[in-house]
Amino acid sequence: MNAAIRVEDLVVRYQDKKNRNIEAVKQLSLEVMPGEIVGFLGPNGAGKSSTLKAIMGFVSPHAGNCWLDEVPSTDPEARRKVGYLPEVAMYYPFLTPLETLTLYGELQGLRGPSLRKEAEDLLEQVGMGGAMRLQNRQLSKGMLQRVGIAQSLLGEPRILVLDEVTSGLDPVGRQELRMLLKEKQRQGATLFFSSHELAEVEMLCDRILLIHRGRLIEERRVDALKEELRRYELAFQGNASMIGLTDDLTHEGDTICASFEDKQRLLEAIQRVQKDSGTIVNVVAQEGSLEAYFIDAIARAA
Repeated sequence: MNAAIRVEDLVVRYQDKKNRNIEAVKQLSLEVMPGEIVGFLGPNGAGKSSTLKAIMGFVSPHAGNCWLDEVPSTDPEARRKVGYLPEVAMYYPFLTPLETLTLYGELQGLRGPSLRKEAEDLLEQVGMGGAMRLQNRQLSKGMLQRVGIAQSLLGEPRILVLDEVTSGLDPVGRQELRMLLKEKQRQGATLFFSSHELAEVEMLCDRILLIHRGRLIEERRVDALKEELRRYELAFQGNASMIGLTDDLTHEGDTICASFEDKQRLLEAIQRVQKDSGTIVNVVAQEGSLEAYFIDAIARAA
C-alpha cells in the first residue's frame, strides 16, 4: 500500500538575522498510511511546522523530498485533495466566516450553490452556525480556529495536514473537533497533525511521531504505548511473597500495596495471594502519563 504522506531525508534550512544557516529539520523520514490519524509531537522549535510546510510545498527543502499520495509535494496537483490548517490562520477581518469559506472554495475551483451549501454545512459542523454572518474581526481566537478547521475541510479532502489544530479551542470545542475528525477518518480520510494537547493526541491518534531538534526520535502506536505506561496495583493481606514480581511494596497497617509494571505479573501475584489463603483488598489499573513519557523521551534525546 502506498503512503498517503511520505517524507524522505528531509532537510530544511533558514537564515537568521545574522545570515547564519539554521537547520530546522535534519534528515527526517516518515510515512503516514491511508486512513491513519498520526500525531506529530515535539517541543517548541523542534521542526514540526517546518516539516508540515515542506509537506505542503510551501517551503523548498535544502535536501530530501516529500510526497502526497505518491505525487511530489512541489506539484500543485498533489495538493488538490489536501486540506491544510496553518499554525496561525489569518483571515480578512471584514469578511464573514461564510464569505471566507466561499472565497477559499472558489480558489479551489468550487462554485455556485453547492459551494455555499458546503460552506454552511461545514460551519454548522464546527459550531459556527450562529456566527457565520458576523465579521471575522468580531470573532474570538477559538472561533477563528473553528473557521480555519472548516476551511481545511472544504472540497472533502482525502488528506488533512493540520498545524496546532486544537489551538484556542475550549474543552467543548476540542471534544467536538475530536468527534468530527474521527468521523472524517471513518469516511476514509488520512490525518496528520501537530499539537501540544497531549490528552487530545492520546484520545485521537492511532500513532505518534516524536521529533526533537529536527530529528525523529521515537515512533509509537498509541494503544501499545498506553499499555506500556499502565501500572497495576494490588492491595492484599497475608504473607504471600512478591519476590521476582515487584520490589515496589508499601505497608498500611495489615494491608500490603504492591505495584506491577504489567498485567501478567499482577495476575501471578493474585494467584500467590490466593494460594497462600490471603485476602485481596483491592485491584487497580492506573493509566500512565503521556506527558511524563514525552518529557522523558525528550530528555533522553537531549
